[in-house]
Amino acid sequence: MAGKVKWVTDIEKSVLINNFEKRDWIHVTENDDWNFYWMSIQTIRNVFSVDTGYRLTDEQMVNHFPNHYELTRKDLMIKNIKRYRKDLEKESSPLAEKDENGKYTYLDFVPVTFMLPADYNLFVEEYRKNPSSTWIMKPCGKAQGKGIFLINKLSQIKKWSRDSRTSTFVAANSGKEAYVISLYIDNPLLIGGKKFDLRLYVLVTTYRPLKCYMYKLGFCRFCTVKYTPSTSELDNMFVHLTNVAIQKHGDDYNHVHGGKWTVSNLRLYLESTRGKEVTSRLFDQIHWIVVQSLKAVAPVMNNDKHCFECYGYDIIIDDKLKPWLIEVNASPSLTSSTANDRILKYNLINDTLNIVTPNGDIPDCRWNRSPPREALGNYQVLYDEEQAQSENAERDLRSRSGQSLGSKGSKGSAGVRPAAATWK
Repeated sequence: MAGKVKWVTDIEKSVLINNFEKRDWIHVTENDDWNFYWMSIQTIRNVFSVDTGYRLTDEQMVNHFPNHYELTRKDLMIKNIKRYRKDLEKESSPLAEKDENGKYTYLDFVPVTFMLPADYNLFVEEYRKNPSSTWIMKPCGKAQGKGIFLINKLSQIKKWSRDSRTSTFVAANSGKEAYVISLYIDNPLLIGGKKFDLRLYVLVTTYRPLKCYMYKLGFCRFCTVKYTPSTSELDNMFVHLTNVAIQKHGDDYNHVHGGKWTVSNLRLYLESTRGKEVTSRLFDQIHWIVVQSLKAVAPVMNNDKHCFECYGYDIIIDDKLKPWLIEVNASPSLTSSTANDRILKYNLINDTLNIVTPNGDIPDCRWNRSPPREALGNYQVLYDEEQAQSENAERDLRSRSGQSLGSKGSKGSAGVRPAAATWK
């Protein structure tokens, strides 16, 4: 295709800019004709705003979906997952199966969560069932661990109950401070006595049909202080929050490795301590959670053909090796805390660009992107709904007597191997 890609960004990060320059693309300003705009979530709001927005051409591409916040705002993610569960129940889907305690067998992958102040009474009811439990409060629209605190007494949140009881599903820019309160996972898997979480990168190129990719080079983020569930340490965020933005201020923060471990190191560690089969099942479950969360928001997502998105998924693993989805970030940090971090993020951007702008050509939104396997780099296809549907139709033709989707095998290791994942 003739012509070079004209790029613009409002995020001054070298890992981004170096990738554009390496491709010999042309740097322009947002007021010029551009083809590719890597923008902040503040800017995407303006691009798609009814008042200030403008119509994108077929040769323009941006790195966020217009209403990405359906997945990336803490309250809306929970709301959409709850709705998804209810919809599956109405359809009598085997995925919505519950155990004898009324817990979802397959869809119990987010901690029990309420919106405050709206759900205060529901929260109190749940709290009283187990008054010794710890809860974590988070402002809906903030990142990097800002405004988060732990509580274990009702009196600590009384002030929220006195706030206005209007719905907390407010626009992200309304200024109203809505919170989510979640049951704190107080039995995290520890390594070296420390709590950690997983940051995984997931690329979505279309929601309908859903097509998503998992980046193989995620990492673990460790706390700098050994974990204790003791209530005397509830205020010590160096014990409880893995965010680098918090941990880097700790006395024990290591600037060489940045308190980070690669996912492949975690995998090797778990294989040697817990066994290969158990470890494989854990990673299959993590992949399952990611796909289910994307399916939960797909019906409400504005599937604009000019958009793609690279999400930062935060997962915590408990001591029973059960993974929990904590939150999803729309703008995962491109700041490098270590040399390895810098290489990882540079490669992440490079591999993302290779998928969304094949051969470095000017984008063409009319073209159905299916990059060849060699263009995926460190990505692997996690779920391809189109392929899944055609394979299911083929399977139905071959055998009308096959077992339904909800059998235990569907969630486990059966179909989540690195081949294009078509499991549901």
